[in-house]
Amino acid sequence: MISTKQLYYALAVEKTLHFKKAAENCNISQSALSTALSELEKQLGLLIFERDNKKVLVTPLGKEILDKARSIILQVGELEQLANEGQSPLSYPVSVGVIPTIAPYLLPKLFPALAQHYPQAQLNIVEEQSHVLVDLVKRGEIDSAILAMPFPCDGLLALEFWQEDFYWVALKGERHTNQKEITSNELTHSRLMLLKEGHCLKDHILAACKLPEQTANHGFGATSLNTLVQMVLGKMGTTLIPKMALEQLTLQNKTLSAVHLNEPSPHRRIAFIIRPNYTRISSIQALIKLCKGAL
Repeated sequence: MISTKQLYYALAVEKTLHFKKAAENCNISQSALSTALSELEKQLGLLIFERDNKKVLVTPLGKEILDKARSIILQVGELEQLANEGQSPLSYPVSVGVIPTIAPYLLPKLFPALAQHYPQAQLNIVEEQSHVLVDLVKRGEIDSAILAMPFPCDGLLALEFWQEDFYWVALKGERHTNQKEITSNELTHSRLMLLKEGHCLKDHILAACKLPEQTANHGFGATSLNTLVQMVLGKMGTTLIPKMALEQLTLQNKTLSAVHLNEPSPHRRIAFIIRPNYTRISSIQALIKLCKGAL
C-alpha cells in the first residue's frame, strides 16, 4: 500500500531534484529514501523520476503523480488540523512566511507578546519575497504568510490587520527636510533610492507616488531597508521607508530626517494570507490580535 511517507519523500526529491539533499531534508539516509521511492514506483508501475549519477528529472507522468501527491498531503494536513481544531489557539505548530520589509520590524515586537500570552506556541518563520510565499501557501508548505497589499493572491484569503504610510528619509539640512510633509512632486528633486526589482515595497512606493520606475535607484540594487538607510547616511541619496521601520532605522540616528509622504493613504496594507479551506483559523486570529497589539 502506498504510504504518505513515500509521497513526502517523492515531493522532497521533486523540490530539490537531488536524492542526497532530499534525504537530508527528510532526516533519513539516502539509501532509505531511494528504497522507499523505488517501492513507490513499483507499486504504481511507472517511473516518477529519471536519474543517473549527474541529475534527476521528473517524468511527464511523474509530474501528474506528484501533483496528485501534493493534493493528498495537503488534505492529510487538513485532517490533522481538524483533529486539533478543538485545542486552544497556537497549541499546534504554525508556519508563517514574512516578507523582508516586514519581518525585521514586526517580529521583534511580536515574539515577546507571543511568549507572554502563548508560551507553548511553536511558530516557524520563513522569510521570503511575496511571490515565493504565495506559492508556498498555495502548495500547503506553510500555513500562512504576512504580505504587504495589494499583491496578487488569487485563490487565497487576505486578512488585513494593519495600514501604514511611507516616510521620506534624508540627511538633515537637505532640501525639504525641515517640512512635516513632502509630496511626490517634491521627491523628484531628490536622488531617490529604492529596493531592487522583485520587492513589492518598491512597487507600492512607486504607486503611492505615481512615479515611473526609471525615476528611482540610479543603478543601485539594495535588498534591504537597512542597506538603503546606510546609503542615505553615506550621502548617496534619499529613500522611502514604511512607518513600522521608522523607529528602528531612523529615530536613533540624529543626522537623519523622516518626513511623512503627503499622498493618499494608506500607502500599504498588511495582511495574513491563508487558503480558503484552512482549518486552524483560530491560531491565525490569535496572531493577528498579537500583531495589532505589537504595532
